[in-house]
Amino acid sequence: MTPKQLKFASEYIKTGNATKSAIEAGYSKNTAAEIGKENLKKPYIKAYINEKLSEIESHKIMDAKEALQLLTRIARAEETEIVTVGTPDGLQQAEQPPSIKDRLVAVKELLRRYSISDIDKLQIKKLSAEIRVIETKANVAERLENRDNEQLDEILDKLTDEVLSNGSKSASNE
Repeated sequence: MTPKQLKFASEYIKTGNATKSAIEAGYSKNTAAEIGKENLKKPYIKAYINEKLSEIESHKIMDAKEALQLLTRIARAEETEIVTVGTPDGLQQAEQPPSIKDRLVAVKELLRRYSISDIDKLQIKKLSAEIRVIETKANVAERLENRDNEQLDEILDKLTDEVLSNGSKSASNE
């Protein structure tokens, strides 16, 4: 490929316009449209352009390894996100790690890629039930914040027993 053809190809990759690319490469304005069309028909120029465009596109798309690494960082709460929080002084932005629910989703996505034994599946169901218990306790605590702590503990213990017994019944049915 000549230096002019290389310059044409590089410009074409940037602009997608054959005529403008030919002019930028140093071809005459009078013949730029025709030369641009001709250059795009030449197999070696076309191959060069396609190869470079493929390289550019492949860098834009996350590969499987990168996706698994991101899911792992989320599951380990190593990734954070910026959230807007209302404060007495107005809205402020803060970094926040992923919620337990988001972390669990990431773990489930990771585990889909691996063979899991029945024991592992039961352990995952148990952990899911425990997470539901924690979330339920938090919700109940918010609603009953002004009540007696002993009464709250009794209610939460009953809820925990119910959720865990329901979780073990459904796990044994499978």
